[in-house]
Amino acid sequence: MDPARLPLRDVHLPPSPPWWPPAPGWWGVAAAILAVLAAWGGRRAWGQRRRRRWARWFDDEIGQGKRPQQLAAMSALLRRASRRRQPGAERLQGEAWLRFLDGADGDAFSRGAGRLLLDGGFRPALEPQAFDEARVLARARFIELMEAGR
Repeated sequence: MDPARLPLRDVHLPPSPPWWPPAPGWWGVAAAILAVLAAWGGRRAWGQRRRRRWARWFDDEIGQGKRPQQLAAMSALLRRASRRRQPGAERLQGEAWLRFLDGADGDAFSRGAGRLLLDGGFRPALEPQAFDEARVLARARFIELMEAGR
């Protein structure tokens, strides 16, 4: 037989593997991604519950008393929370205390509504709007200070 006359056929490739079901390695990757997402979601939900608990604690401690007593309770809670961020900070007085409450990037306590914590208890009359602003500011800083100590 002449080699030029051999019956040659084209190369036939096997069919490509189907995309479903995926290989076992892909199941492992999917499980790892789901585990990471579940852990992230759980941690986030736990943090939100913790912040809500601290906010509720702040609101319960402030209570419904007269405004000077509420200012004193706000200051006491902030001093307790400040120990978590920096031990000894609860002993700061006056402007140094307000600067500590300001934090690194702000002046809401030393120049803003939070200044009411320093001298609000000694004022004969407190404006309701100023008190409410100070309360919102103190509540946010309390939660921030509690977060810092974890």
